[in-house]
Amino acid sequence: QAQLVESGGGLVQAGGSLRLSCAASGRTFSSYAMGWFRQAPGQEREFVAGISWRGGRTYYPDSVKGRFSISRDNAKNTVYLQMNSLKPEDTAVYSCNAGRDYSGTYYPTNIWGQGTQVTVSS
Repeated sequence: QAQLVESGGGLVQAGGSLRLSCAASGRTFSSYAMGWFRQAPGQEREFVAGISWRGGRTYYPDSVKGRFSISRDNAKNTVYLQMNSLKPEDTAVYSCNAGRDYSGTYYPTNIWGQGTQVTVSS
């Protein structure tokens, strides 16, 4: 079972870029699909990106498609979220998740990191 720790959050200006990392411990990291979720104050947690076990399939909602890119390096036990063209509405706590993907949909498990704050200023 993986344990997940996010890093890379911070304050950026609108239009800027940021790369988040999620480092996993444990020996089963590469057995999971991985995902990123975000939650802004007063809002529901939102799925923002997912990637399959081997990295061959990725998943994005329309809100981030074309701006965010998820990738993984199983040799480093790390998943990344590259965020470009950031908007103030992207401001949230971003958390990584170990999950599964079936039939073109990402499904989270109850394995979460503690989250990293991303703030985008206008």
